[in-house]
Amino acid sequence: MTVLQAIVLGITQGLTEFAPVSSSGHLILVPWLFGWSILNDPNLNKTFDVALHMGTFFGAVAYFWRDIAKYLAAWGRSIARRKVETVDERLAWFLVIGTAPAAVVAALFESQIEEKLGQPWLIATMLAVFGVALYLVDRVASAAKGMEGLRLRDSLIIGSAQAVALQPGVSRAGVTMTAGRWLGMNHESAARFSFLLAIPIIFGAGVFKVPDVLRDGLHTYAAPFFWGFVSSAASGFLVIWGLLGYLRRRDFTVFVIYRLAIAALLFVLIATGVRPPTV
Repeated sequence: MTVLQAIVLGITQGLTEFAPVSSSGHLILVPWLFGWSILNDPNLNKTFDVALHMGTFFGAVAYFWRDIAKYLAAWGRSIARRKVETVDERLAWFLVIGTAPAAVVAALFESQIEEKLGQPWLIATMLAVFGVALYLVDRVASAAKGMEGLRLRDSLIIGSAQAVALQPGVSRAGVTMTAGRWLGMNHESAARFSFLLAIPIIFGAGVFKVPDVLRDGLHTYAAPFFWGFVSSAASGFLVIWGLLGYLRRRDFTVFVIYRLAIAALLFVLIATGVRPPTV
């Protein structure tokens, strides 16, 4: 793997982790399209998973550090008093509760997901199906609720939706934003809650694989690891900044069009034999 490939994959991760278009799907599709060997090297995949997830984690923390500090402090106060009294304390607990479903599913089924659910034809299908779902929900749902209006039931629904996104092509950001919109959240609030909910999951996804990486060694991939980390952190930060501003004024239509266009392209490439349906 070259440094250029590492930077391309790092930017791919950063651009797609927080946009509703599926980062896990794109990280499979980009090497698949170009015939890069990373898909056939388990050790390199593990190393890069850590690099890219840690990159987007630090990008998100750099943007949301004030929110993170606020909700951690509120959570600590709530635990100390053994009660929930403020909006910040309630939201802090909702973020904790919303993280649980995806964490449990990932811990139980990670190997099955990696081995069986990352095929290009299935990714294309999920891009199309959940893209249409995002469009339909966005058209009919109200947009009257901000984060302060969330309830326990809402956090459980959004958290459960996040667990579905372990299937590549669904998009963690996309499905949690869809759930948020279905619950009546406005576009920016749905995105902000989605991003905050992602931070512990992204961190956990990286840390969970650190023992494997340390066992296999990093010396061979030190430069790609570094540049993948840097490029994913920078692009992730910029996407969060740009997307929150964009969604204050617009809806998700452009992302739906992108998902459908990519899905159509993938089906054409597979149907014509240009690329195989599996990796």
